[in-house]
Amino acid sequence: MKSALVTVGTTSFDDLIESVVTNDSLRILKSLGYKRLVLQIGRGTLVPESFSSDSFTLDVYRYKDSFKEDLQQADLVISHAGAGSCLESLEKGKPLVVDVNEKLMNNHQFELAKQLHNEGHLFYCTCSTLPGLLQSMDLSTLKCYPPGQPEIFSAFLDKVVGLQKETLNTLKIPVNPVHEM
Repeated sequence: MKSALVTVGTTSFDDLIESVVTNDSLRILKSLGYKRLVLQIGRGTLVPESFSSDSFTLDVYRYKDSFKEDLQQADLVISHAGAGSCLESLEKGKPLVVDVNEKLMNNHQFELAKQLHNEGHLFYCTCSTLPGLLQSMDLSTLKCYPPGQPEIFSAFLDKVVGLQKETLNTLKIPVNPVHEM
């Protein structure tokens, strides 16, 4: 059964949950052959009701020990742009759509999503553009994220959030040569 997983991590991102359970998004997912949608809603206040029919199942939960199992079973991951959620999905080789929360100030998540998209590893959107992206995306064009290179991701993240060597020295944080730019 083809399955999509939506995750907001430990945050609250009701706008993402709301945009993915609209009739339009559900219709598109069904037309793409998805028979199951799993929503991990974190601290959100929007709690869609789980249901199951002959043609489609919607499962909803906040947190659970078996998130890795849901990730492993997913044929598509739709995620907030948190670095941990992105990295975990990419390391598992999952096709990834990142929905950037436009309400965040100093949005480093947008920079992360844009860079990983430019490198061909994921697609990104906002809540308002999610249905259009789902309709038009070609998952076969995505490149696998190189496994086992956390230092590259860490160095990239340090650069994105402005933790250059000078900043790290000012904060008296030891600088690992791997992280130097």
